[in-house]
Amino acid sequence: MVEALYREDPSAATVTTKQIRRTLETLRSEPTRGTAVVLDVEGTAAGYALLISFWSNELGGEVCHIDEIFVRPHHRGHGYATALIESLIDGRGPWAGRPVALDLEVSPTNCRAAALYERLGFGVPRNRRMRVLLADRSSRIVRE
Repeated sequence: MVEALYREDPSAATVTTKQIRRTLETLRSEPTRGTAVVLDVEGTAAGYALLISFWSNELGGEVCHIDEIFVRPHHRGHGYATALIESLIDGRGPWAGRPVALDLEVSPTNCRAAALYERLGFGVPRNRRMRVLLADRSSRIVRE
Protein backbone atom coordinates (compact mmCIF):
# COMPACT_ATOMS: atom_id res chain seq x y z
CA MET A 1 0.00 0.00 0.00
CA VAL A 2 2.93 2.35 0.64
CA GLU A 3 4.06 1.86 -2.94
CA ALA A 4 0.48 2.53 -4.11
CA LEU A 5 0.47 5.81 -2.16
CA TYR A 6 3.65 7.00 -3.86
CA ARG A 7 2.44 5.92 -7.32
CA GLU A 8 -0.74 7.91 -6.77
CA ASP A 9 0.90 10.91 -5.10
CA PRO A 10 4.61 10.95 -6.00
CA SER A 11 7.11 12.39 -3.55
CA ALA A 12 9.99 14.71 -4.42
CA ALA A 13 12.25 11.86 -3.26
CA THR A 14 12.16 8.26 -4.41
CA VAL A 15 10.74 5.95 -1.74
CA THR A 16 12.23 2.47 -2.00
CA THR A 17 11.10 -0.89 -0.65
CA LYS A 18 14.24 -0.91 1.51
CA GLN A 19 13.24 2.47 2.98
CA ILE A 20 9.69 1.24 3.68
CA ARG A 21 10.99 -1.86 5.46
CA ARG A 22 13.42 0.22 7.51
CA THR A 23 10.60 2.51 8.63
CA LEU A 24 8.41 -0.41 9.70
CA GLU A 25 11.31 -2.16 11.46
CA THR A 26 12.19 1.05 13.32
CA LEU A 27 8.60 1.60 14.47
CA ARG A 28 8.41 -2.03 15.61
CA SER A 29 11.69 -1.93 17.54
CA GLU A 30 11.36 1.65 18.86
CA PRO A 31 7.66 2.19 19.64
CA THR A 32 8.31 5.58 21.26
CA ARG A 33 8.97 6.92 17.75
CA GLY A 34 5.43 6.14 16.62
CA THR A 35 3.32 3.39 15.17
CA ALA A 36 2.02 1.94 11.93
CA VAL A 37 -1.69 1.13 11.86
CA VAL A 38 -3.57 -0.92 9.30
CA LEU A 39 -7.20 -0.41 8.36
CA ASP A 40 -8.88 -3.82 8.41
CA VAL A 41 -12.18 -4.04 6.54
CA GLU A 42 -13.69 -7.51 6.78
CA GLY A 43 -10.27 -9.15 6.97
CA THR A 44 -8.78 -7.10 4.13
CA ALA A 45 -6.01 -4.53 4.53
CA ALA A 46 -7.84 -1.51 3.14
CA GLY A 47 -5.47 1.25 4.25
CA TYR A 48 -2.75 2.31 6.64
CA ALA A 49 -1.30 5.24 8.51
CA LEU A 50 2.16 6.02 9.86
CA LEU A 51 1.82 8.00 13.09
CA ILE A 52 5.09 9.58 14.20
CA SER A 53 5.75 11.14 17.60
CA PHE A 54 7.68 14.29 18.36
CA TRP A 55 7.80 16.53 21.39
CA SER A 56 7.05 20.21 20.98
CA ASN A 57 8.32 22.64 23.56
CA GLU A 58 6.25 25.40 21.98
CA LEU A 59 3.03 23.36 22.24
CA GLY A 60 3.94 21.80 25.56
CA GLY A 61 3.65 18.14 24.71
CA GLU A 62 3.66 15.31 22.27
CA VAL A 63 2.57 15.93 18.70
CA CYS A 64 1.25 13.09 16.56
CA HIS A 65 2.48 13.64 13.01
CA ILE A 66 0.40 11.71 10.50
CA ASP A 67 3.33 11.00 8.22
CA GLU A 68 1.31 8.95 5.76
CA ILE A 69 -2.34 8.03 5.50
CA PHE A 70 -3.73 5.94 2.68
CA VAL A 71 -7.04 4.24 1.98
CA ARG A 72 -7.38 2.00 -1.07
CA PRO A 73 -9.50 3.73 -3.73
CA HIS A 74 -12.52 1.39 -3.51
CA HIS A 75 -12.68 1.91 0.29
CA ARG A 76 -12.60 5.72 0.11
CA GLY A 77 -15.64 7.77 0.98
CA HIS A 78 -16.71 5.49 3.85
CA GLY A 79 -15.32 7.68 6.66
CA TYR A 80 -12.31 5.53 7.59
CA ALA A 81 -9.74 8.36 7.53
CA THR A 82 -12.19 10.63 9.35
CA ALA A 83 -12.73 7.97 12.04
CA LEU A 84 -8.97 7.56 12.55
CA ILE A 85 -8.33 11.29 12.83
CA GLU A 86 -11.31 11.85 15.13
CA SER A 87 -10.12 9.02 17.37
CA LEU A 88 -6.69 10.67 17.59
CA ILE A 89 -8.31 14.02 18.43
CA ASP A 90 -10.40 12.39 21.17
CA GLY A 91 -7.46 10.43 22.57
CA ARG A 92 -9.13 7.08 22.02
CA GLY A 93 -7.33 5.94 18.88
CA PRO A 94 -4.21 3.90 18.28
CA TRP A 95 -2.10 6.50 20.07
CA ALA A 96 -1.01 6.33 23.69
CA GLY A 97 -2.93 9.16 25.31
CA ARG A 98 -4.08 12.37 23.72
CA PRO A 99 -1.49 14.40 21.79
CA VAL A 100 -1.39 18.19 22.15
CA ALA A 101 -1.67 18.51 18.37
CA LEU A 102 -1.99 16.58 15.15
CA ASP A 103 0.21 17.50 12.23
CA LEU A 104 0.22 16.34 8.61
CA GLU A 105 1.19 17.35 5.12
CA VAL A 106 -0.97 17.25 2.02
CA SER A 107 0.05 17.67 -1.60
CA PRO A 108 -1.19 20.93 -3.12
CA THR A 109 -2.93 18.94 -5.86
CA ASN A 110 -4.78 16.58 -3.47
CA CYS A 111 -7.88 18.74 -3.08
CA ARG A 112 -10.09 15.92 -1.79
CA ALA A 113 -7.72 15.15 1.10
CA ALA A 114 -7.16 18.85 1.84
CA ALA A 115 -10.94 19.39 2.07
CA LEU A 116 -11.23 16.46 4.50
CA TYR A 117 -8.42 17.78 6.70
CA GLU A 118 -9.86 21.29 6.74
CA ARG A 119 -13.29 19.90 7.67
CA LEU A 120 -11.61 18.10 10.60
CA GLY A 121 -10.06 21.35 11.84
CA PHE A 122 -6.58 21.34 10.28
CA GLY A 123 -5.25 24.65 9.05
CA VAL A 124 -2.07 26.14 7.71
CA PRO A 125 0.35 26.86 10.57
CA ARG A 126 1.64 30.37 11.12
CA ASN A 127 5.25 29.38 10.57
CA ARG A 128 6.51 28.26 7.18
CA ARG A 129 8.08 24.82 7.10
CA MET A 130 11.56 24.51 5.65
CA ARG A 131 13.73 21.46 5.14
CA VAL A 132 17.26 20.64 4.15
CA LEU A 133 17.74 17.15 2.73
CA LEU A 134 20.94 15.90 4.31
CA ALA A 135 21.20 12.93 1.98
CA ASP A 136 21.38 15.43 -0.86
CA ARG A 137 25.03 16.53 -0.84
CA SER A 138 24.22 19.80 -2.56
CA SER A 139 22.36 20.80 0.65
CA ARG A 140 19.67 22.62 -1.24
CA ILE A 141 16.83 23.95 0.86
CA VAL A 142 13.35 22.74 0.02
CA ARG A 143 10.65 25.25 0.87
CA GLU A 144 7.23 23.84 1.66
